[in-house]
Amino acid sequence: MTGPHGIALDEEVSDHDMLLFQRLFKQQIGLHLPLSKKALLQSRLAGRLNELGLRHLGQYHALISSEAGAQERQRAIDLITTNETYFFREPGHFDFVVGQWLPQLAQQPQLRIWSAASATGEEAYTLAMLLDHHRPGASWSVFASDISTRVLRFARRALYPMVRGQNIPRAYLRRYCLMGVGEYEGHFLVQADLRAKVQFAQRNLTRLDEHDDGQYDLIFLRNVIIYFDCETKLQVLRDVIARLRPGGYLVVGHSESLHGMDLGLDMQSPSIYRKPA
Repeated sequence: MTGPHGIALDEEVSDHDMLLFQRLFKQQIGLHLPLSKKALLQSRLAGRLNELGLRHLGQYHALISSEAGAQERQRAIDLITTNETYFFREPGHFDFVVGQWLPQLAQQPQLRIWSAASATGEEAYTLAMLLDHHRPGASWSVFASDISTRVLRFARRALYPMVRGQNIPRAYLRRYCLMGVGEYEGHFLVQADLRAKVQFAQRNLTRLDEHDDGQYDLIFLRNVIIYFDCETKLQVLRDVIARLRPGGYLVVGHSESLHGMDLGLDMQSPSIYRKPA
């Protein structure tokens, strides 16, 4: 099969090409891309090669690894790292926020939350809905970050297909979401007053020392450390935990484990950890 420029889209990715991209993504964002992910690399980048009229992955690597290729390199990072998510994913974590974390801090005047791998923003807006509903009139903020500029643009727009919001409680849908009509039918928009309380910015988790974002009472770092090798995973976790206030909580994905890592955290339940006060 060939694309519009005659590019062989189903030509097998060579080990040599795979190693080139493996090194580049590890150097740029800490992503571990094993040789078993050849099909992923091909499927994510084939369309872009077609758009640029390039015939081989090696040509694209030469472009994005060059000094002049910074903008296209970010485009490649966006294509490789983008993953779909949805509102109220892994609901046990949000039950913890409402049932345990918020009551503990009911008297604290200001709360800061960081959604550290926010993707297209569903996690950040879920947290914002909970805070607005359960902490009326009190001060709070949600900071959301991702490596991909493309998903951050999507998140700031806050327009989602209804399938992403199937787990949103009806009361929250009525309060925080506007149903699309006409060309936007089948979509919903997060209301402006809630959007205003969520700040999005690009952050590279392997280079957090480039920014001083302060400290947080709660950090969600879900479904991202599985993409790092052991050394990078430990570095990222330590840098993230350094931004957690004493007594604060770190939440990771249910499929992720911090077992055996010397991080100075107390496990509250699987995937939820507390930094000693």
